[in-house]
Amino acid sequence: MEPPGRDEGIKAVLFDLGGVLTTGPFEGFARYERAQGLPEGLIRKMNSTNPDANAWARFERGEVDVEGFCALFEEEGRALGHEVDARAVMAAMRGEPRPEMVEAVRFCRGRYKTAALTNNFVSNEAERRGDTLGLFGELFDVVIESSRVGVRKPDPRFYELACEALGVEPSESVFLDDLGINLKPARAMGMRTVKVRDGYQAVAELYQVLGVAPLGWRPGR
Repeated sequence: MEPPGRDEGIKAVLFDLGGVLTTGPFEGFARYERAQGLPEGLIRKMNSTNPDANAWARFERGEVDVEGFCALFEEEGRALGHEVDARAVMAAMRGEPRPEMVEAVRFCRGRYKTAALTNNFVSNEAERRGDTLGLFGELFDVVIESSRVGVRKPDPRFYELACEALGVEPSESVFLDDLGINLKPARAMGMRTVKVRDGYQAVAELYQVLGVAPLGWRPGR
């Protein structure tokens, strides 16, 4: 497939990791809740309460270590009347790779600058070896991790750091994420955006934006 009208103004493609290159963490949260007999949506509720100052946000900005996060997160659960195992929640959120998205990154890297933009809580290299970034980090020219730069999506500064590292303007970029709250500020800065609902849908929309696709590519394959 070679859609007409390739956008020569695009110089970089930026990808979220969890929920984009892999299935999203929300499925893992739901499995954990079912296994523990917790209310459906509890973990998402905890993470959306005081979203800039809660345990998850502080962990992703690198403001607390693993032990500090676990204590804070479990206290937030108790405040809602439930016992939550923070380490089990972290383990449950690891997703499965989406091969179609990985191939899209490889295709883009041959033609554009690429970056991974991830809210994460990697605290040391030993932990890194088993996480999503450890699986896919070599696919990208630039990796921006919230736990290392001290800001997290949807803070506009996070996207500015990525563009600065790539040497591009926001208007020269396309950004893929599974959360609308993360895409909104990127759009406001001038980025083209693709909301990822599933891998094939996102790849099709990305290639439409770019105006180019791998030879022989067809939607749904």
